[in-house]
Amino acid sequence: KLRYVANIFPHKGYIWNYGALPQTWEDPNHTDNITGCCGDNDPIDVCEIGSKIRSSGEIVQVKVLGVLALVDEGETDWKIIAISVDDPEAQKIHDIDDVKRHKPGYLEATVDWFRFYKVPDGKPENQFAFNGEFKDKDFAVEIIKSTHEYWKALLHKKADGGTIKWYVSSRIFSSVYCAGTGGIQHVAAMHELLRFIYLLTLR
Repeated sequence: KLRYVANIFPHKGYIWNYGALPQTWEDPNHTDNITGCCGDNDPIDVCEIGSKIRSSGEIVQVKVLGVLALVDEGETDWKIIAISVDDPEAQKIHDIDDVKRHKPGYLEATVDWFRFYKVPDGKPENQFAFNGEFKDKDFAVEIIKSTHEYWKALLHKKADGGTIKWYVSSRIFSSVYCAGTGGIQHVAAMHELLRFIYLLTLR
């Protein structure tokens, strides 16, 4: 089932290229000692802040810059901030402080986006560890390493994957092979999905 995000003014859809790191997993059976919440049962998410709008399914090599500790509906949901290695700005952006310097307001907009994006669906505002402060590149790399270890445990059946289904599209003779064309759909954008939503927040 396709999912859509509301256009919460002034943002239109996603404000970065949104993807995930392969071979990572946020274990729903492990309580994170930083957030105090279990993982969200997904690969770790990536917000790629480069200047090029990427296509769905595109594979992009990125440089890790930092991380945001989101608690999404009570689940740990780390958000890696990264930039494509071939982006023109990648030569001057190396850590989260460089993002603040060269893209002022972008990180603050990112926190607001994740705080409110489920409110139009009737859900509460999301919360953050570290009061919504971004952690640096070194911290982010450690989070990636830990989620890679959870993924390896899942792969070797040392962790409970629950209802996770394994499919591969590169090994034709695999018992879990799934043709890539099976997931291709052309969906016409509905007018309802294009409208802005305005939230009244009292702070």
